[in-house]
Amino acid sequence: MTRVAVMGGDGIGPEVVGATMRILEQMDLDLEFVKAHMGLNCFERTGEYLPAQTLRTLESSKAVLFGAITSPVTPDPCYHSPLLQLRKHFDLYANIRPCFPILPEYKVVDLNAVIVRENTEGMYTGREREEDGTVILERVVSEKGCRRIVEKAVKVSRVMGFNKITCVHKANVLRKSDGLFRKVFYEVMKDTGMEADDMIVDAVAAALISKPKQFQCIVTLNLYGDILSDEAAALTGGLGMAPSANLSDRFGLFEPVHGSAPDIAGKGIANPSATILSACLMLEFLKKMDAASRLQSALVQTLTEGDRTRDLGGKLGTMEFAERVAERLN
Repeated sequence: MTRVAVMGGDGIGPEVVGATMRILEQMDLDLEFVKAHMGLNCFERTGEYLPAQTLRTLESSKAVLFGAITSPVTPDPCYHSPLLQLRKHFDLYANIRPCFPILPEYKVVDLNAVIVRENTEGMYTGREREEDGTVILERVVSEKGCRRIVEKAVKVSRVMGFNKITCVHKANVLRKSDGLFRKVFYEVMKDTGMEADDMIVDAVAAALISKPKQFQCIVTLNLYGDILSDEAAALTGGLGMAPSANLSDRFGLFEPVHGSAPDIAGKGIANPSATILSACLMLEFLKKMDAASRLQSALVQTLTEGDRTRDLGGKLGTMEFAERVAERLN
């Protein structure tokens, strides 16, 4: 039986993950769900943000459904984001962000695309140092990292039925690093039979609003993808509806994009839709395509028929909404 770890984390994370698990546990998925812990709440209980036991649990699992983490309010020189540590430990080099409107009335533009983002290099290496009043950050772009993220974009595009991939970069300024990325992109794309083009990142930020239909799959480096994917989420319904997958070749971490939202934590009003959609991505990763389709259809039907949380104009609480989705599975 395939093992899946479940981590609520901080803030509204335990609520939205708990609501999603209420649905998954009635779906006869032939999965073993095990609990694990990390984040600020975990640190307050155990003195560790990412305990060794959590790593062992995840290492024996195929995937993890995760909620959110809260960073310490008081600066802690010993703090290193446990989420970034997991990306490095499990080599979760690909971040997948589908960008499409679940509720048409909340979309700003007609965008139906996916952003495939390199997830372990670029600006997020954490290699910072101070020299004479100046902070220096080492930005890493490797040929291996470029090649495998473009290859992943090709695979994701084929699964989603897309035949065009746009490479997003800043090679006009960062000639060696982003120039390497652009060069490798065209090398990989040459024999795929797919349409390939490239654009400067600032032009893409504008075109997502003015010409959204020109995009199908965007493949890009870490910082660019982080920013563009949040823009795309805002254009298609907001972060409360935005799922994500962090993938290696053998392991996946699936999480909503919205963060821990401590201002509404514990009130039972958080929208679990992004977590439910992240669970759909997880089921697809685990080759349970029918279950993923059933779950997404139940969610869409629930929202379309007017059963919604308060952020979408409804009156339902987090768990009440999950119950309505669960009812429609049957």
